[in-house]
Amino acid sequence: MAKPTDRTVDCDSATRSGRLAKARQFMEAARLVELLADDADDVADAYVTLCVHAGIAAADVVCCRRLGRHARGENHAAAVRLLEQASTTAARHLGDLLAMKTKAGYSAVPASGTDVKRAGRAASALLDEAMQS
Repeated sequence: MAKPTDRTVDCDSATRSGRLAKARQFMEAARLVELLADDADDVADAYVTLCVHAGIAAADVVCCRRLGRHARGENHAAAVRLLEQASTTAARHLGDLLAMKTKAGYSAVPASGTDVKRAGRAASALLDEAMQS
């Protein structure tokens, strides 16, 4: 259950369709980055970061459709807790993606091949669930 300090925002159909469009855009961009790269290792961080953003947007759609609200803010644990109310499987995927966010986007340590595979699977699963919910 969301804590009183967790920030959420109510959703309407425009929010749902807008966040779904963003999830699709980020996922498509991730696939293009991976496809057009000469060396997958050279774009691993960009790919993982795009998957993270695709997953976050897809998670918002799942929450909107099933709960009528989605997380807003920097508290990743709160976003996962809220999503867990809608789908425990989706919450696990979001947690996996958020665990990679700092490494891929902000650290000097590059994302690994394992990170790339996990990020792609998690983001795809979240997008699939968002399109079905």
